Amino acid sequence: MASEKKVLGFEEVSQHNKTKDCWLIISGKVYDVTPFMDDHPGGDEVLLSSTGKDATNDFEDVGHSDTARDMMEKYYIGEIDSSTVPATRTYVAPSQPAYNQDKTPEFIIKILQFLVPILILGLALLVRQYTKKE
Repeated sequence: MASEKKVLGFEEVSQHNKTKDCWLIISGKVYDVTPFMDDHPGGDEVLLSSTGKDATNDFEDVGHSDTARDMMEKYYIGEIDSSTVPATRTYVAPSQPAYNQDKTPEFIIKILQFLVPILILGLALLVRQYTKKE
């Protein structure tokens, strides 16, 4: 790693998002992975999909080997200014429709869906019983 830590802003790092110019943010450190694009086992698409954001979770989820972690040192170019990194979005549940206490129409439909076939079957059995020749 370099002896002098260079502090980079998020905007500057996020502009490096192309195959010929690719920087990643992993654990608060910035890496220029451009020379590694062709050699990455997952392909360059994997690296490109992690640009413009904090790629720490993407990197850790894969479960990289110690060798891969050691290789990162030669691509290190500086630290990220954490105050410039946008906050991660929290999950916002979709709004649900208001609770309908009067479920009478739905209830009636469900009862009819059950009773109508039974009534048809009963009517068919009655017709068969009365029309059967003895």
